[in-house]
Amino acid sequence: MAQGKPRVLSGIQPTADSFHLGNLLGALRNWVHLQQEADAYYCIVDLHAITVPQSADTLRERTLVSFAQVVAAGVDPEQACVFVQSQVPEHAQLAWVLMCQTGFGEASRMTQFKDKAAKGGAGQASVGLFTYPILQAADILLYHADRVPVGEDQRQHLELTRDLATRFNQRYGPTFTVPQAYIMAHGAKIADLAEPTAKMSKSSPAGCVFLLDPPKRIEKQLKSAVTDSEGVVRFDPERQPGVSNLVGIIAACTDRTPQDVVSDYDGVLYGQLKKDAVEAVLSVAVPFAERTRELLADPTELERLMAVGAAKARAAAAPTLAKTYEALGFVRG
Repeated sequence: MAQGKPRVLSGIQPTADSFHLGNLLGALRNWVHLQQEADAYYCIVDLHAITVPQSADTLRERTLVSFAQVVAAGVDPEQACVFVQSQVPEHAQLAWVLMCQTGFGEASRMTQFKDKAAKGGAGQASVGLFTYPILQAADILLYHADRVPVGEDQRQHLELTRDLATRFNQRYGPTFTVPQAYIMAHGAKIADLAEPTAKMSKSSPAGCVFLLDPPKRIEKQLKSAVTDSEGVVRFDPERQPGVSNLVGIIAACTDRTPQDVVSDYDGVLYGQLKKDAVEAVLSVAVPFAERTRELLADPTELERLMAVGAAKARAAAAPTLAKTYEALGFVRG
């Protein structure tokens, strides 16, 4: 742990050609904030990505692009540890140990697996998708993370992590830090533009703003956002989810509160609100895309940063795995 700071760990999957607006405003900006006050570890979780079939070339390219985007968002590889999960083999090694501590019924209760399996057909779901939360637990416990930034959809997985850490510590002696949830105070909740009662997701491209898209494409997406027939700009996510989402986007992009943004729209129609949303998003997306392209234009430097991150991550992860193996009774090689 660096200078007595709490340690945090978070990850993002390389499963799209571009991060979307919700990734940036909901998670990555929080990562940038946290690197100032915490010993931060941020991971491109490519092992998680292969729980569903991936093209090798596509996964390789998306991993590079994801790493570049994390840096473009403002995460400093000199200040935080930014690394690719598969380059730290201790993740998979600890995951197997934790799988052997997890009951089948316990794993079966994970609602995300049920949801994803239902969408793709339960018979087609991989065992990796079933054990995904246990690999996620390994990601966290390897680094003795004190805090884990989570949204509501990940809270159940963090509870499993806490249970596994406590169980192992009781069976084999103190080994893992039991992590706490960290509610992301600096992250905005960005909804789907076409279905504003759902969060923005790459799996619903019709309502998603991809940050590396051309500006005209981003403008078209925002101008097609669902509003309502009330004709009044309020921030009321329950009664006016579409309008409130646009207000929230403007607020997050311009570092204002939604209430402050609403004060600009007394008697103003939704067309102006959408125009302002386009301007606010482009003010963030254009420099983000430019910086990402700069990083990708120098693959040697990008791979150097990956190697530095992987070395730092392994230096933290290897002692945890060694202590775990010792506790289990594995014979040293």
